[in-house]
Amino acid sequence: MHRMDTDTIVAPATVPGSGAISIVRISGPRALEAVSAVVSFSRPLNDAPGYSIRYGTALQDDGSILDEVLVSVFRAPHSYTGEEAAEISCHASRYVVETLLQRLCDAGARAAEPGDIQSDNAAAHRVAMNQLRGGYSSRLKELRDKLLEVTVLMELELDFSEEDVEFADRSRLVSLVEETLAHIRTLTDSFRLGNAIKTGIPVAIVGATNTGKSTLLNALLGEDRAIVSDIAGTTRDTVEETFNINGTVFRLIDTAGIRETEETIERIGIDRSLLKLTQADIVLGVVDATASLSEQQQRAQEIASRIRFDEQTILLLLNKMDLVSDPSRAETMLVLDREIPTIPLSAKTGQGLETLRNSLMTVWEKQLKGAEQALLVTNIRHYNALHKAADALELVKAGIASGTPTDLVSQDLRDSLYHLGSILGTITDDEILGRIFERFCIGK
Repeated sequence: MHRMDTDTIVAPATVPGSGAISIVRISGPRALEAVSAVVSFSRPLNDAPGYSIRYGTALQDDGSILDEVLVSVFRAPHSYTGEEAAEISCHASRYVVETLLQRLCDAGARAAEPGDIQSDNAAAHRVAMNQLRGGYSSRLKELRDKLLEVTVLMELELDFSEEDVEFADRSRLVSLVEETLAHIRTLTDSFRLGNAIKTGIPVAIVGATNTGKSTLLNALLGEDRAIVSDIAGTTRDTVEETFNINGTVFRLIDTAGIRETEETIERIGIDRSLLKLTQADIVLGVVDATASLSEQQQRAQEIASRIRFDEQTILLLLNKMDLVSDPSRAETMLVLDREIPTIPLSAKTGQGLETLRNSLMTVWEKQLKGAEQALLVTNIRHYNALHKAADALELVKAGIASGTPTDLVSQDLRDSLYHLGSILGTITDDEILGRIFERFCIGK
């Protein structure tokens, strides 16, 4: 059976049997298509506007009636998930709900995993509400409409190609393309932050072997998640877990100890650790407080040298303070001509953990300041669509500069309109043709 995009997911939104009505929610690029395969309507569901309700008959595999339902339609991006979505209100029967779920999965959707159709933290909820109110769609729609107008004029040029006329102002088109590209780049640049808000802020715990990284992970989680041993190189792969501070989710990544080694498996683990380090928003550089000051400085420099300071924040943690006779420490350490915050702690006894939690929140709140009301992309499908739209627009610019024939430039414009439309929920093959007939007396 043909499978739909795996981003189309379905889940019960209510507990079956807890009331008179149950709700099944489906979200994703082909949500309405899946519902239409399961529920019969007097009019096509794809024609339904957002925030509308359609009456329909849910059918079983053999075509017999399963239930009479009401389907609420939510159009992207003005839905709780930011995508095309629908909610099927049916009678509160476990059999009806389970059959609906199964039928929708048979139609190509997949059953939701925990967190697929919900906001996992307070920041994600606020971003989701901002997207529900319009988010970044209004400006994107405005630019797309302008590009559509130019595309219409270029299509007309093709109809009058024998007369060698030019309806679309090329200089205006280039200016419009550059304006749209600038807006798209702002959105794609926001994905790192938007994704962190949605899935948890990635925090990499890095350092040399036997500095107490796994002990720190366990201490922050409050459970023995990672193996702790005095043997160097115990952690051979990355270990990821999430924990919550005042409604904010952090995704902790315990990494293999960084050192020179000829052991193949450990080398693979170290390579993965270095990759995770580059993907983290916050890096916790763990340094052994019992080591000499020169060695501490060297270890801190090894970690800091791998940091992109324009995108990442590093906190140096002087661990094993319970074994240090002189607990006095400076609040910062000068590394690579930078003053890096330093937190003395003991992952074993818990000393300094509260300071670390507060520091994590301070760093995150600084990154988040003003962002929840800004233009943020949190959906990987939207991120990919924006990249594809930008690639098509770059081809438009290059085509105009090199004198590429109008039909080829027009096709690149069509591609950009398609990818932008996949975000806005306005894709239609007849859109350009409709605009032509609206504005011009063609064929009369």
